[in-house]
Amino acid sequence: MHPGLAIGYLGLLLFMIGDGVEAGFLSPYLLRLGFSPGQVALVFTAYGATAAIASWLSGALSDLLGPKKVMWIGFSIWVVFEIPFLSLGLQHASFPVILATYALRGFGYPLFAFGFLVWITVVTARERLSTAIGWFWAARTGGLPTLGSLLASFTVPLFGSYRTLWFSMVLVILGGLIALFGVREPRGSRRLVDASEGNPLQVLFSGISIIWRKPKVGLGGIVAVITTTSEFGFLVFLPTFFTESIGFTLPQWLRLLSIMFATNVGFNLLWGVVGDKIGWKKTVAYIGACGCAVTTLGLYYIPHAWGHNYPLAVMAGMAYGAALAGFVPISAIMASLAPESRGAAMSIMNLGSGLSIWLGPALVGLFLSHVGVAGLMWIFAAMYAVSAVITLFLTVPAPEPGKVVEGVGY
Repeated sequence: MHPGLAIGYLGLLLFMIGDGVEAGFLSPYLLRLGFSPGQVALVFTAYGATAAIASWLSGALSDLLGPKKVMWIGFSIWVVFEIPFLSLGLQHASFPVILATYALRGFGYPLFAFGFLVWITVVTARERLSTAIGWFWAARTGGLPTLGSLLASFTVPLFGSYRTLWFSMVLVILGGLIALFGVREPRGSRRLVDASEGNPLQVLFSGISIIWRKPKVGLGGIVAVITTTSEFGFLVFLPTFFTESIGFTLPQWLRLLSIMFATNVGFNLLWGVVGDKIGWKKTVAYIGACGCAVTTLGLYYIPHAWGHNYPLAVMAGMAYGAALAGFVPISAIMASLAPESRGAAMSIMNLGSGLSIWLGPALVGLFLSHVGVAGLMWIFAAMYAVSAVITLFLTVPAPEPGKVVEGVGY
């Protein structure tokens, strides 16, 4: 990782632990409050919609304001809307308040996290970019849902779901302040494009117009959408599948989820390094896309066939987590497809990642009652197969001999 950003990775990890505490139990918690599965799906879908918008804005606003200011905005939004979500929404089981405040809080995490990702792509040398991004995803996934779910597996039985959510806000505040006050790398405090390159609306519009100016950026954005769609869909229906259909307890499910993504954290680092060695495109297409197509099905069919066999279920989860990490170099690919418009390209990358937060729950809401868990797994597997084909059409331009690539290096 770039040494000037090192403390930021720690802050991001703590922020994402706080954000990820709810990942494994919020859906069943809302059901216990008396809301219908459709209402719960709507809450997560609304959150995903705002998160998608914020993900796109993170790159465009970084061009306009600088990544650090974007992180400040995201941090502030998260805290401001979490308080009424807990105190007015959950405490009084008010669905309109829950829906509104949770949706508005959805702007927070992507602006904070993906603002930092843009910062990484701006200051890191090309030859180590995939590795540095691997560290980013290790910190992001290390918190959401890995350590967040692991923490919840202990705090929910001890203190209850509601108090656990208040504790999660403390972690978000701590991590946010560490990152924002600890990182002093100067490039991230300045806008990424010169004022002469257009007015603010033109700069923001470049985060969309780049799709037809650089069509392969748009294709990469589709891959980014597919990458974590299953992950966010899983958080809606797998808690019920593993606890009610398979028979695991809630703490067992939360630990399984933590192990799944702890594996993902380790392989984020591994595949990031491998991507720099064997090629970003090969890593994404074969390890990430093809691997996830297979392991997504295994995550359903192994526990379905073997029943209440916890070690086998954990192994299936670990296989999925390892394969999912194969998508790490997609961020490096996107940044390199338009090096002269890196913020705009990362807007599309982040938009794709944000859309997955919306698309995963939306697919669950649309298809779960019609095709069941097995059908949803096949839908996700087919999407991964499509992403493998798309990735093979992404051609990353090689740097010109003797040319210094943007990024200050190590």
